[in-house]
Amino acid sequence: MTGPRRIICLTEETTELLYLLGEQDRIVGISAYTVRPVRARTEKPIVSAFLNGSIPKIKSLKPDLVIGFSDIQADLAQSLIAEGLNVLVFNQRSIDEIFDVMSWVGSLVGRQAETRALLDQFRATLESATNKNKRTDRPRVLFQEWDDPIITGIRWVSELIEIAGGTDIFAELKMGAMARDRITTLTEIAKRRPEVIIGSWCGKPVDLGWIYGQEEWKDVPALRHRRVFEIDSSIILQPGPALFLEGLAALQTAIHGKSDNAD
Repeated sequence: MTGPRRIICLTEETTELLYLLGEQDRIVGISAYTVRPVRARTEKPIVSAFLNGSIPKIKSLKPDLVIGFSDIQADLAQSLIAEGLNVLVFNQRSIDEIFDVMSWVGSLVGRQAETRALLDQFRATLESATNKNKRTDRPRVLFQEWDDPIITGIRWVSELIEIAGGTDIFAELKMGAMARDRITTLTEIAKRRPEVIIGSWCGKPVDLGWIYGQEEWKDVPALRHRRVFEIDSSIILQPGPALFLEGLAALQTAIHGKSDNAD
């Protein structure tokens, strides 16, 4: 076996990728937010949430590599480094960067060819969706990542909205690497008149009652025509395989599908 033999995955996307590559035996610990694949939660010990982790538990598993994601895990990564552990944290934000990270992880475990094949499959999925959704009628889409404050979609979500045949009404914010860079208001949303609202509130269910109950935007087309949808954060806010296996299809269904069933 080449590369790291005992890997802690602090976020789900690395766990999912290693399972897809047949390298799950290297994983010795996972995040509590892991839902893909389902079997991972029964096979691997949970060692962390997203912001925090059990340093003693992680150390006891004797990892030779800990892999995390984003600046949000900086404090956890620093604590692990201070304990003498090898830590690798990625900050991928775009689809291209997500592919790069998956390629690097595949190389770490000696699965370059298998990773290339997987990425070719994902690129074909994107190409097919792009061709399918070439149309003049591109609904205006608000992607809401959080409710208070209102945070719009991260860069890869904005890119996928365009591929899925929509127009991200806050496309100019997608380059904001930090969540604070993508904060907006009900008033500004109302001005942009979204025709579709897609919610994916990381860590909690979308509150449709809250969405429909806000006076400031009650007259936007998405609300008048009841085109408000929820997408599970595990398939759209994790920068890994789930985006291409399920997330893109869910976006297409929401953007071009029927109205919701909210009361």
